[in-house]
Amino acid sequence: MKKKRKLFIVLLILILLLAVLYFILVNFLVSAALVPSFMRKLESFQRITDESYAAQVQTSDIQVNRQLALNHTNEWLDTVDSDKISVVSADGYPLIATEFYVQNPKDNTHLWALVLHGYTGWKEEMYPFACWYHESGYHVIVPDLRCQGESEGDFIGMGWTDHYDCNLWIDYILSQDPEAQIIIHGQSMGASTALIMTGEETLSDHVAAVISDCAYTDAYSMFGDKVTEWFYLPAFPLVDSARVVLKLRGGYDLMDASAIDAVAKSTTPTLFIHGASDAMISVRMSEELYEAASCPKDLLIVEGAGHAQAQDKDPEVYYDTISEFLQKYVGK
Repeated sequence: MKKKRKLFIVLLILILLLAVLYFILVNFLVSAALVPSFMRKLESFQRITDESYAAQVQTSDIQVNRQLALNHTNEWLDTVDSDKISVVSADGYPLIATEFYVQNPKDNTHLWALVLHGYTGWKEEMYPFACWYHESGYHVIVPDLRCQGESEGDFIGMGWTDHYDCNLWIDYILSQDPEAQIIIHGQSMGASTALIMTGEETLSDHVAAVISDCAYTDAYSMFGDKVTEWFYLPAFPLVDSARVVLKLRGGYDLMDASAIDAVAKSTTPTLFIHGASDAMISVRMSEELYEAASCPKDLLIVEGAGHAQAQDKDPEVYYDTISEFLQKYVGK
């Protein structure tokens, strides 16, 4: 009887130790994937960036077009009027953006573009898009999403906390121009953020259209894919455990960050764009989003483009398609 009792106690201690170790592992995983400061200490931030770059399509036309776009953007930055602006998130974090504005009195435009970067990104990488919109007559806001770039925060929002934050930029635009017509152009996580915004009944009627470039369908699926790809761990049961930990620590549920649920309720005209050779987010995700969307919509698949490379693979088709799409819904 005493031996059985001792064995039971030993087993109980082992189970408790395993539970503690598992909880530590899940906490570690959440921080390693969603807390940039922790990611930098682990060097996972740089490793993820390097692996993402290595998975890109490395063809000469993409490299040449990318460099041409950067050269043109740098020339534009030397002449454009811009300001650093900020808002404060609902949970108290300062969020930073760059505003590029049209100053010529003859260009009394009410066109605005909100341009959103992706996971572990920063506003400066979206300046080529800002350049195109500005030269097309738009005032442009390019923010750093929370805890990325110059913006503060706790956890990367995977589109969920970001969609609340980005509504603050919509409010800012309307405070500057009550007649604004707003385009939201997002890439990757920024695209999913924009799509999640369109699923909210409270989205401003001033949002005229969304350009969704290489969005994912939902954060839960993406987190599961990347747990395996980046950390060589099984998605089950870690992702569901991470949901619980993230809810406790970060205040949001990965399951809520669902662009595919949002577009099923959306009435905002949306152009879905994706590179056919995207190794980070499958092109199938944009196809699924397009199929699920209840709004006016169109779909552009760019052959030979990797993740967030459609504009560099075929800039003429990319921007002409956006221009034609916006002509249908903006300025009407």
